[in-house]
Amino acid sequence: MDKDDLILPKDFPELKNDAFLLACRGQETPHVPVWCMRQAGRYLPEFRESRAGKDFFATCRSPAACCELTLQPLRRFPFDAAIIFSDILVIPQAMGMDVQMVAGKGPTFPEPLKEPEDLLLLQSKVDVIKELDYVFKAITLTRHKLEGKVPLIGFTGAPWTLMAYMIEGGASTTQSKAKRWLYRHPEASHQLLKMLTDIIVEYLLGQVAAGAQALQVFESHAGCLGPVEFQEFSLPYLRDIARKVKDQLKESGQDVPMIVFAKDGHYSLEDLSQSHYEVVGLDWTIDPRSARERTGGKVSLQGNMDPCALYAPKERISEIVKKMLEGFGTRGYIANLGHGLYPDMDPENVGAFVEAVHTHSRHLLNLKSALGEGKLILDLNLEETCVKHGLGKQFRRFLVGWMTLKQQLTWRRCSPFHLDTYDTLSQCRIRLTLIVL
Repeated sequence: MDKDDLILPKDFPELKNDAFLLACRGQETPHVPVWCMRQAGRYLPEFRESRAGKDFFATCRSPAACCELTLQPLRRFPFDAAIIFSDILVIPQAMGMDVQMVAGKGPTFPEPLKEPEDLLLLQSKVDVIKELDYVFKAITLTRHKLEGKVPLIGFTGAPWTLMAYMIEGGASTTQSKAKRWLYRHPEASHQLLKMLTDIIVEYLLGQVAAGAQALQVFESHAGCLGPVEFQEFSLPYLRDIARKVKDQLKESGQDVPMIVFAKDGHYSLEDLSQSHYEVVGLDWTIDPRSARERTGGKVSLQGNMDPCALYAPKERISEIVKKMLEGFGTRGYIANLGHGLYPDMDPENVGAFVEAVHTHSRHLLNLKSALGEGKLILDLNLEETCVKHGLGKQFRRFLVGWMTLKQQLTWRRCSPFHLDTYDTLSQCRIRLTLIVL
């Protein structure tokens, strides 16, 4: 027996950096936390060296290998979270399907599901603890080896995304075979989605028991569904997963934040923000300010820089990050990419991304702190301010007539980037909302 097999999911080191967990819950942080999807990946030379000549899923079944690959990016970059190295397709494997990682092609199912009768070939009652024990051991080992540096994220694929792989037999741009099931075999589709949901709930609970401190659910194929199909075949199961996991964790006095990432599911933001997840992940097609407005402050947000922006020079990456932070604000926000890192990306540019998030967010937080103390007294020319912000002439004349042209105003923070100004003499509640540029 390997000595690592003797490590138990208890007596974990004390967490030293909880910025990510605080942001998940919408609390104040010393800086905006940042991590990257696929941060343990082929863009790292050490990852390629570790994986050379080894079968992908054999690596996934090795707790020691998964631990090492999870830790590699943390040695290079000051990420604020780690995500366990694994794969979403370990669930179909646990259900009895053969899944292979084919070079140049990706994940491949030699015998995908073709007709509803094929559901009888699946193991409907999966012993999750037994079949996916290697994932749990990897999480426990990694949690200890992290030594409390940052929180560890566990994850799963969502039911619709897993179903699509199981029917398509691999990657697909249209998911036409899987969508054919939705239209031609809706009852069988719901049967499979329900089977997957039950397994996922037990799988996520097992990850928490093993030491995961947050959970992310990847609905990677949301964009292949329209709003109507998403409402029927994805959203109910995403909600069931979060509700059932949280209900069972609550019984044992545990509270683990959950993230849902529905790629290209911009049409569902309002629904996702009311689906029992603390965090909604965003791809790069969504405007940060629009996302804030549409989610109404109900959840924290994660994302959403275009991964291809990492091909830009470092100075440009810094500018893009600054603009992204100004859009999202600094509270209830986790910086990430809108999708995973690509194999040909330069690790130095990933480092520039992380540094820019930390640097710009600390600057913004220092500004908020100064303005939020209520001690900053400024001489403000209201007429010039109104012109600058494009306010109407009548409103400008009203404000100028109501207050002296240069009057001392006390500024107080009311949201990440909007400040209310008040007349300190009369304490009148009429306000002028300004944007800190």
